[in-house]
Parts: sequence; C-alpha cells; structure tokens
Amino acid sequence: MTTVNAVAAFDGLPISDPASLQDVRVPVPELRPHDVLVRVEAVSVNPVDVKVRSGLGKQTTPKVLGYDAAGVVEAIGGDVTTLSVGDEVYYAGDITRSGSNTELQAVDERIVARKPATLSFPEAAALPLTSITAWEALFDRLRLDASSHGTLAVLGGAGGVGSIMIQLAKQLTGVRVLASAGKPESRTWVSELGADAVIDHHDLVASVEAVAPEGVDHLFSPASQGNVEAFAEVVKPFGQIVAIDDPVGLDLMPLKGKSIAWLWELMFTRSTYTTPDIAEQQRLLGEVAALVDAGRIRTTLTTTLDDFSAAGLREAHRLVETGRTVGKIVVRR
Repeated sequence: MTTVNAVAAFDGLPISDPASLQDVRVPVPELRPHDVLVRVEAVSVNPVDVKVRSGLGKQTTPKVLGYDAAGVVEAIGGDVTTLSVGDEVYYAGDITRSGSNTELQAVDERIVARKPATLSFPEAAALPLTSITAWEALFDRLRLDASSHGTLAVLGGAGGVGSIMIQLAKQLTGVRVLASAGKPESRTWVSELGADAVIDHHDLVASVEAVAPEGVDHLFSPASQGNVEAFAEVVKPFGQIVAIDDPVGLDLMPLKGKSIAWLWELMFTRSTYTTPDIAEQQRLLGEVAALVDAGRIRTTLTTTLDDFSAAGLREAHRLVETGRTVGKIVVRR
C-alpha cells in the first residue's frame, strides 16, 4: 500500500461548499526516527481546525487537517522507546505536519500517549488537544498546584478547553472554580463537571460580583477581544490571565493599574519548536489517562458522527463553526 484515504482542503472555502473538504488519496507517510505510525480510528474537530481551513489560500497540494486523534500504533521509527506496535494511543498532533484526517498518520512519540483504557476511541479522541491546553494553562502558565487556593474564572466553560479545565482544576488544585455558560444546557453541563458557581460572560462584571464580590485571582480567556476592561474589573491586583485566542491589536493597558499578568498558551509551541521538554506532552497525557481510568475526570465527548469522510468532517466543522456546541464533536471510522 503506497497511498491511503484522507480528507483534505485545497482552499479556504465556506464549509457549506462541498469542495471545502474533499476525499483524497495521499502517500503513506514516511517515519522520522522518533515517529510512530498510527491507524486513526477517531478524530475530534476543534476551533483550530476551522481556523486553519478557512484561512487557506488556493493550492494544488491537499492540506490534510486534524489534530486530535485516537488509534492504534502500526509501526515505529528507529529511535522510538516509549511505544510499541499494537498500543492504543491518543494525541493532539503537530500543526507543522500533515493532520489526523487520514487512515495512517505519522506522529512524534513524545507527544503521543497510551489512551485511557476505560475509554473508547471516540471518547479518547475528544480529550488530547483540550487537555494539553488546559493542563499547560493551569500548571505551566498560571503555575497552580495542589496547594493553590483563591478563585479561578473559566470563560467558555462549556467549550472543549473549559470542560476539561474545570475538571482538572477541581481535581488537582484547591481553587474555587467559576465557569461561564449561557444556555440552560451549558449551565447544567459546567455544574455537572464540578464548577462551584456559574457566571455569564455577557455580563461578566455583575455576574462575578454576585458570586465572588472580592474578585478572582486567575482567569482563563478563550475570547479576549473587547473584554479586557471587564477583565481588569473582575481580576484582583497581582492576578493572572491566561488566553488562547488571537485578538488583533489587543490593548492591555487597563490591566496595568492592578499589575495583572497576561499570559499566552499555545499547545503547539512544544511540537513546533521541538523544545527540550517536548516529552512533557506525552507525560501529561499519561496523567490525564490515569485520572480518567481512576474515575476522577471524564471525557468531554457529546456528539459522535459515524462518517469518517469529507461529508462527515464538513458536518463536524459546521457544528463547531456555530460556536454553540457543548463539549466535543468526534468523527469515527
């Protein structure tokens, strides 16, 4: 076998256009020394998939998207030491390489871990990208730990990152968690995940004041544009904000009076630059798997599409683009 089935984009077309994602054949990837070759069983779709697809220029080479995946190791590179053929794994991939919307994908072992044994492939595929983002935001950027107290506001609490961040914060730190949610089903969802109180990002200042009149110590932002002044009001002096979005021309001056720290989190930094600690992502995914298997946290999968094709992935992209999804959307083979 020299080629495999994949789903690719050739242009940043609207997802309603049947040509926005297409069924293609691509070469079987060649393995680098640290790579594992994974037969992909399920993928989830994240806002980054939508962002990359919609931002493409017209091209003749197929762009295979997809980051989150779960599957089975079929082959290993010469320097691989932590995984073996037959291992069931999950990972969030590398934005600089061909993606997971394919039958076979080559991935650096140092960002791949054995999936939770208690989860199916779709349930596992919902977790990697958001778990890495939430973990790095909480423990690398905000530097929280088991002894940490105070209050954390998780905006977008019902989204992919928010859904796992609530759980990790409640299980591994001592902070009080406020989660933003609008729809009744979103409010129920974040409460079930462990949020101590629900706030409204449309009226952030008033809703935070109602449940935490003293303000919050830490804030997670997936959507910062137009919100910095509200953040400056609700975050305490010397507090911290960690953001994952890409706001253009963001003015952070409202934060200066309180000496509030602004931190960025991008889970692809380690893989993009092959940082000396790149294997931290394998380790933390292993920790997440152990927490799942111990029953301490749960998958954030809410919707499964049984159509691993261009049509199925277009539907997943369409749902993510609405911005109204709760939890994660997965497409399985």
